[in-house]
Amino acid sequence: MNTQPDQEDDTTSLTPEENKAVAERRSGSAKVVHEVIRIQGDDELNRPALSLLCSGFAAGVGISASLLTEAFLHQRLPDASWTPLVTSFGYCVGFVIVILGNLQLFTENTITVVLPVAVKPSLGNFGRLGRLWGLAIVANLAGTLLVAAMLAHKMIVSPEQLDAAVVVSARLLDNDALTTLLRGIPAGFLVASIAWILPNARGSEFWVVVMITYVIAIGGFSHVVAGSAEAWLLWLTGKASLGWALGGFIGPALAGNIIGGTGLFAVLAHGQVRDEINTD
Repeated sequence: MNTQPDQEDDTTSLTPEENKAVAERRSGSAKVVHEVIRIQGDDELNRPALSLLCSGFAAGVGISASLLTEAFLHQRLPDASWTPLVTSFGYCVGFVIVILGNLQLFTENTITVVLPVAVKPSLGNFGRLGRLWGLAIVANLAGTLLVAAMLAHKMIVSPEQLDAAVVVSARLLDNDALTTLLRGIPAGFLVASIAWILPNARGSEFWVVVMITYVIAIGGFSHVVAGSAEAWLLWLTGKASLGWALGGFIGPALAGNIIGGTGLFAVLAHGQVRDEINTD
């Protein structure tokens, strides 16, 4: 006589409609998210150079809205201890435009286009990665330079708004190159995490972008593209030299973002599923 209890069935009696509802509410596993991002990255690596340049330039222009919004808020708020907590929300605006608009932002590509290379590390894939990174960062910086020039010449702002933008930008001068690099590492990590989270965001994409970029702003972390608009403006208004803009901020922030986005986040994201995926 069998005294062992019957084993429970691993499934439950659900209608097809209920099973579909369960599937729609489940978050994708790490393998699923990895594959979604890998496919997106592979598509980006295959895009024509002109498309990448146009999208990257638009991203540079769009992310400059962060500086503009922060300046507008700063102009209208009193000089109080809580003021930076409010003006920092302006920093999120450019990222919402660029990320939700699917524009070519270099720091998102520190994970998105790296995963296809991590899965199949070949000279051809490394070449495609270098091509995209080069085009994206040049186009991003050209876009922010254009907006900074328009600001410096008061083409799109009033003198008072320009003064506010310079004050907001001047915080970059408080850090030396090493500090900028170190503060670029968490910024790169956080922006890369946005790309990892969005496939499971399910309608909350806006809040994901705002929450994480707000942390970058209040933490004083260095984001090479958003910060380049400020660095260019400081140069064009005579507050800093071109050498400082390139070597004191843009170069160190770029290195920090790559370390944080690729060296830390992408490696960890790929490492957690490396033994579970088929790389043939």
